[in-house]
Amino acid sequence: MINNKMMIQLTALVMGLSACSIGSIHAASATPIQPANTQQVFFVGNNWDGTVTVIRSGGDFSKVGVINMIPDRKERLKEIHLNPIQLIAYTYIQATAGQGNDQLVDDMYSTPDGQSVVASRPSFADVVSINIKTGKINWRSKVEGFRADHMAVSPDGQRVAVSASSGNVVHVLDINTGKELGRFPTGDKPHENIYFAGGNKILNSSIGNVETPLDASWQDFTKGKRMITIADANNYSVLKKIDFRPALDKFGRKDLSNSVRPMVFSNDETKLYAQVSFFNGLVEYDLINDKVTRIGQLPGSTKIPKDRTKWVNDSRHHGLSISADGEKLCVAGTMDDYATIVDRKTLQAGKLIPAGKPYWATRSPDGKSCLISESDTDVVTVIDFATGNKVLSVPVGNHPQRVRLGYAPADWSTK
Repeated sequence: MINNKMMIQLTALVMGLSACSIGSIHAASATPIQPANTQQVFFVGNNWDGTVTVIRSGGDFSKVGVINMIPDRKERLKEIHLNPIQLIAYTYIQATAGQGNDQLVDDMYSTPDGQSVVASRPSFADVVSINIKTGKINWRSKVEGFRADHMAVSPDGQRVAVSASSGNVVHVLDINTGKELGRFPTGDKPHENIYFAGGNKILNSSIGNVETPLDASWQDFTKGKRMITIADANNYSVLKKIDFRPALDKFGRKDLSNSVRPMVFSNDETKLYAQVSFFNGLVEYDLINDKVTRIGQLPGSTKIPKDRTKWVNDSRHHGLSISADGEKLCVAGTMDDYATIVDRKTLQAGKLIPAGKPYWATRSPDGKSCLISESDTDVVTVIDFATGNKVLSVPVGNHPQRVRLGYAPADWSTK
């Protein structure tokens, strides 16, 4: 039998639950050269459905097909229900980060040949590779702890880095076989990963205990160790750790959280533009001099609950991408229900486009558009970087989150 004390201890183990994060220019441009006999597409992860909607990467952004990412669901659930510890972790994830739902597809990328899609599955604490045409699993790799989170693919498409959010480690896997090539330690609850420096470095942000109800400013110390970790992508040694706390304090913003959520690099990779927990705005961080250089406050909604415990996993604004020229930022104003294009020189918002809890932003391959996923309305919306206008919305599955550029077989469709 599991008593109350054991329940509390086990709950503490699995507190690594997060909503989502960024659409970096580096993540978007990491897709390798197009393989033969493939079509360039966007993969949209429908987290509560356990599916990936595949849409065209340009033109009318129409639907190509849908991939079932949980063909082994019965097997996984049986495995979980036979293990009391796994069952507690599973139900905790469901009740907190999942808002009462399973978290079945978090992040995904195509394999270098464009024949399979590799995805992290939070509730199953694993990464799987599934053949797009047959729907069969090529390989499955478990992560440390109880939950898999965001991923990043190397520029050559051969390696995928995945955050084990309750294991406080990033695994780097061979994308073709699932074999672990290495790992590196992080802060509490590793979240987003980005390859940069020509693929020679990996940046990870750990966001702390975002799923707890201890959200008052004076309770910030309960959130854990939140930091950016930069690791060597070849030997996986930790090169640098960055804590936003001292830099925010020095800038005069002790009120802001140091939990870094979505973030993008400037084109020269000297600056980071980051969203942080509870804040409707952007932090500009100088990576050369390790200091906050600017903070831009963006519009807020009067409809947002004053009780911060009602904000989804400490989110306020949660989704960010950057234009090809590096001059404009596309912002998903998650809890404020809008998206907007922000001028990087002024950090001022443009037109506010109504959106249903947008939770991701990424860039189109031609660099002209930003795509946001609307998790409340189950659509992906395309926004023009130049005008700031909405172009169109495409229906997808239940609770879309990550949107990634990739490839699928040229003759494949399930329409």
